[in-house]
Amino acid sequence: MPPQLVAPTLAVHASFLAAMDEFRAEGAESVPHSGLARELTTWRSRWPTAEGFAAYVELAGGVLRDPRVDGVVPMTTRWWVDGDSYLGRVTFRHHLTPSLLTWGGHIGYAVRPGARRRGHATAILRAALPVAHHELGIDPVLVTCDDTNTGSRRVIEACGGVFEDQRDEKLRYWISAGAAASQRPHRPV
Repeated sequence: MPPQLVAPTLAVHASFLAAMDEFRAEGAESVPHSGLARELTTWRSRWPTAEGFAAYVELAGGVLRDPRVDGVVPMTTRWWVDGDSYLGRVTFRHHLTPSLLTWGGHIGYAVRPGARRRGHATAILRAALPVAHHELGIDPVLVTCDDTNTGSRRVIEACGGVFEDQRDEKLRYWISAGAAASQRPHRPV
């Protein structure tokens, strides 16, 4: 069975820990405006235990919103897994704040460093579009990337992203999730 998007699951605990070590080694904790950076800082000491990881999976598997934090919108997370191997994740932001309209968009995705350059990012984004459209009612979706991130730009364009503009150092693309959801899914190699 090829990799697929799933709700966060306990089944990938060991692989998830290895992936988080890979993200930390490349400096993901210091990326501004990053949910992954916040999670690495907040959960890193709890993930190794079965109880801590279970608490994280339960939290990550729901619709997250911290009403105490201004600008935080409801979010849904899915993981890209192959059996018991964690390969990456996608986060859906249910609506846009002024900041998300410039910086973050509706969908953010990450592939663990050890699984990159194998088509997983394109496959994650393609698999995410039907979820955005059918499950969350988000259409069209805004996806952004750094103007220096050629790989992410190519992924977004391969998934039907239409360039709108550049704001600060972010490139902004809109994708018709409904149209993309009706296309055949991409399978990574």
